[in-house]
Amino acid sequence: MSDWVDHGQSGAASYAADGRAYDRDGQPLRGRRRRRWGRTTLIVILVLLLLLIGAYFYLDSRLNRIDVFTDYTGRPADTPGTNWLIVGSDSRQGLSAEQRKKLHTGKAEGKRTDSMMLLHIGDHGNTLVSLPRDSYVPIPGHDPNKLNAAYAFGGPKLLVRTVEQATKIHIDHYAEIGFGGFVGMVDAVGGVDMCIPQPIKDTAAGINLKKGCQTLNGPEALGFVRTRHAFASQDLQRVQNQRKFLAALTHKATSPGTLLNPFRIVPFVLRSTSDFSVDQDDHLYNLAGFAWAMRGLTKGDGLTTTVPLGGNGYSPSAGAYITWDTTKAGELFRALREDQPVPKSLRPAG
Repeated sequence: MSDWVDHGQSGAASYAADGRAYDRDGQPLRGRRRRRWGRTTLIVILVLLLLLIGAYFYLDSRLNRIDVFTDYTGRPADTPGTNWLIVGSDSRQGLSAEQRKKLHTGKAEGKRTDSMMLLHIGDHGNTLVSLPRDSYVPIPGHDPNKLNAAYAFGGPKLLVRTVEQATKIHIDHYAEIGFGGFVGMVDAVGGVDMCIPQPIKDTAAGINLKKGCQTLNGPEALGFVRTRHAFASQDLQRVQNQRKFLAALTHKATSPGTLLNPFRIVPFVLRSTSDFSVDQDDHLYNLAGFAWAMRGLTKGDGLTTTVPLGGNGYSPSAGAYITWDTTKAGELFRALREDQPVPKSLRPAG
């Protein structure tokens, strides 16, 4: 190498005639900087990867796991697709007296199922079916009663068994959330946008909502999914509102505005992992699949409906109840059980 220009300082760079810098050993400095930059980048990537893995296992450990599923004689065999039973309970656990008053939840102890939905994820789109809590169905080990009585009699295990026996569909996953967790999740994402076709005023649910599109905060959202006295069809309108709101909440939670905002996504993930109750074999990636399926429903990829109803009835033990249309409900559940498209005759008009 020739035409060196030495700065005369120990360790300083020398320059060749081509203008490139070399160290005392004749090694190009640019190549060395590139190697150092490459090592630094690799270290940063590895650190971030370890942080992500650690965060995943930390959040997964926060899930409230309960023993839900059990084998029993006559249980439906595993069916194509993936089936979730989604339960909204009226649990007031963790709510102070002031919070109960603010949320208009009352003072009832224990917990019952306020809403139940069956989510089928399959090759022909996803289907979300509301199962009204007043549905009159056989309950294993008990006389026929309302569907939500199964939860009161035997908790999630008996509820899952009752739904499986009534629909002949194998339930794969279970998700349950109470009042407090629901409110916290809604507030964590900054509220949820809903378009309300008519004013809703219900003092029992603690809401007075105007007609039109608006952002519902946690307490307002809870009142919206609980109210039924404000509608002529009562529980039938309520289950429609519950489906719409669940889809809207999932859409908001998985939107870029939430995912890229640490002040929203972090509180939401922390609330959802600690307030959701899932089966003991469920994990965070199962909930991610559930969220992705619900987001698809908001984009029109699938169907949301209520199990076809037959009529009304009354019994001394159950009180007033509603029945399913045996033929139409059988067709709906058969399609889901076989992972086939839901017949057009069973799809809601419009």
